[in-house]
Amino acid sequence: MAIYAQQHHYTQTIRGTVIDATSKSPIPGANIIVLNTEPLIGTASDETGEFKIANVPVGLHDINVSFIGYKPVVLRNLQIKSGKEFVIKIELEELVISTEEIVVKAHGRKDKPLNEMANISARSFTVEETERYAGTWLDPARMAANYAGVMAVGDQRNDIIIRGNSPLGLLWRLEGIDIPNPNHFGTLGTTGGPISILNNNLLDNSDFFTSAFPAEYGNALSGVFDLNMRNGNNNKHEFVAQFGMNGFELGAEGPFSKSSKASYLLNYRYSTLAIFDAMGISFGVSAIPQYQDVSFKINIPGTKIGKISLFGVGGKSFIDILNKNRKPNDWTFGRNDLDLRFESAMGVVGLSHLYFFNSNTRIKTILATSYTKSSAKADSAYIDRPSLNYYGDESSEIKYSFSTKFIRKINAKNNYSAGILLDLYTISYDDSALTDEYLFRKITNIDNKAILLTQLYGQFQHKFTDNLNFYLGMHYQHFNLNGSQSLEPRLSLKWNINTRHALSAGFGMHSQMQPRLFYFLQTLNPDGSIQKTNEDLGFSKSKQFVLAYDYNLNKDLRFKFETYYQNLYQIPVELRPSTYSIINYGNEFYPERADSLYNAGTGENYGLEFTLEKFLSNNYYFLITASLFESKYEGSDNIERNTIYNGKYVLNFLSGYSFKIGRYNSLNLDLKVVNAGGKHYIPIDLEKSKIIGDKVLDYSRAYEPKYDPYFRIDTRFSFKLNRKKFNTELAFDIQNITNHKNILLETYDIETGSIRYDYQLGLFYVFLIRFQF
Repeated sequence: MAIYAQQHHYTQTIRGTVIDATSKSPIPGANIIVLNTEPLIGTASDETGEFKIANVPVGLHDINVSFIGYKPVVLRNLQIKSGKEFVIKIELEELVISTEEIVVKAHGRKDKPLNEMANISARSFTVEETERYAGTWLDPARMAANYAGVMAVGDQRNDIIIRGNSPLGLLWRLEGIDIPNPNHFGTLGTTGGPISILNNNLLDNSDFFTSAFPAEYGNALSGVFDLNMRNGNNNKHEFVAQFGMNGFELGAEGPFSKSSKASYLLNYRYSTLAIFDAMGISFGVSAIPQYQDVSFKINIPGTKIGKISLFGVGGKSFIDILNKNRKPNDWTFGRNDLDLRFESAMGVVGLSHLYFFNSNTRIKTILATSYTKSSAKADSAYIDRPSLNYYGDESSEIKYSFSTKFIRKINAKNNYSAGILLDLYTISYDDSALTDEYLFRKITNIDNKAILLTQLYGQFQHKFTDNLNFYLGMHYQHFNLNGSQSLEPRLSLKWNINTRHALSAGFGMHSQMQPRLFYFLQTLNPDGSIQKTNEDLGFSKSKQFVLAYDYNLNKDLRFKFETYYQNLYQIPVELRPSTYSIINYGNEFYPERADSLYNAGTGENYGLEFTLEKFLSNNYYFLITASLFESKYEGSDNIERNTIYNGKYVLNFLSGYSFKIGRYNSLNLDLKVVNAGGKHYIPIDLEKSKIIGDKVLDYSRAYEPKYDPYFRIDTRFSFKLNRKKFNTELAFDIQNITNHKNILLETYDIETGSIRYDYQLGLFYVFLIRFQF
């Protein structure tokens, strides 16, 4: 059903579907009202749950959605643009107790997770947030670093530390399937990189978890990004062109035909950093990073066999860092005597099928294949130096994935789901190094080895009342290489005391396989034989406890407090007594690998988190977060130490204001301030380094010293212009406006025989221009 609003010079259409939040079946007859319009405009959803409101004035709008027997929802500050239809999926939660006497207040918290099973340590985020927050580079990971309990590793990469855990513990999921590291210049075994392959022009609202997440998520210790791609517009063709620091982009979407509801969505991006380099803008190295990526989704709803979608994301990147081109302040990556070449590639293609047996029962099945590759070469920059250095790596993984999930809504009080995930890896690792005797030694040498990770889960939710619900789940996983297995209970409880106050509690056991390349590292025995000493490594494990309190001061302002404790165990450490633990792994461009490991290490994380957040209303917003935490570990020497990530505290302040320019345009000013404790590190033994002419670390003081606190102020200025058939956005970011020198790492300069520091990005400029039509 379509209702047409009064005539305005610049207008757009709001379309979408209204569905049951649990069963995902359509809700016909729901009322959709655009608030604060004169006269009031709106419509009702048809028999398929779809609705359309045409001629809505361009600008910010609130929408009220209601249906008898369901909790009403108010969606606030929806940005309506002239160059793109606004298409939205609205989920309503069925009331447990539904009588005419009960009056339910409309709600619409933007941070409420999309996953109904999530009661604690979870929130949703919008694409708008990745664009609005200063310093995010349109990157979901950099955006999430503003949330309580999360901090970034550094400016040069988007790895994130969640509650003191290694970035290694993060799970990336896209369209319901686990995917490899979705970042350019990402190495196998890590979860971050300098530039995200994920394109925010194609993403939909998604979830982010920081602890005790539901049982459908496995093989992760720290957190989960559960990302969704939006469907293309199935009513009209639309296009986007964008140019900025992240690259030059072209995108298109639309219907396949007028008679079909099937749609396509496609976007391509190519790097533009050569242009910025010519403008004198430094990004840490004299070499120019090169990359490109593509994303797509084809959605075919309403077939006789259900809804079918085909999706994909992929990208490749490379960089040559030559010592002769280095500038004094360039990053050395720990060595200033090497020529480096690095390449990476990542891709995933998936086919998804959703079938409804009836309005309360459905099954979703996904078949996918993914590919990831990284290659590196390090060669001495001095051919006349006797201590020649050389390292080469060519590693790749192909993964074939199968996932199926059965979901059943029994009634308004009870629902459950169960599923299976199979990941079959075909791995090829080949890397070698030149020894002091000028002999090449193979570190790994595996070709087309097949390994299988199996995950099973079941979960149940019971709503005692509309304000009290309980969740119970169980996850199981098995690794066929060495028979490792884990059974992991998850549970949580949430009590909405009233419309303002809520308490939550959660517990979860979690486990994670090691970076796969670790299992195949080769140890050279004294007799010259080779042994894979890591092949029997089990899962790293964690027990996580969380308590939370939410206080809604008003409809747009909320306060949240969380406290947590995490016990980590069976962490790989070295057989010989040492400071090493894989708990400190995962935040470098090319991290070191260790052989001869076993599961005897431990660790613990605990802390307090505070959030004060005002959602965008009355033209402004702010987000203030404070995290106080401890992160400790024990290696095989049984001495408790700081983890590399134990910065103790993180403080974030973000705010923005939108000035209306004329009737349809706006000028937006955004600010971000972050202050965080520095990372711990292993110091260099300067005297021993001078004696041997290379870096020597002082392991007796491992992770005792720490870098100075990290401090940075970012600003963003954007102008949004609407015209009848298109809209334009111009944005300009000034990052680290005080040019504060944040230390990246301590290294040894073999030319001067002194300690030097690599610094993170100084004053940095980013701009963006986008056309939608």
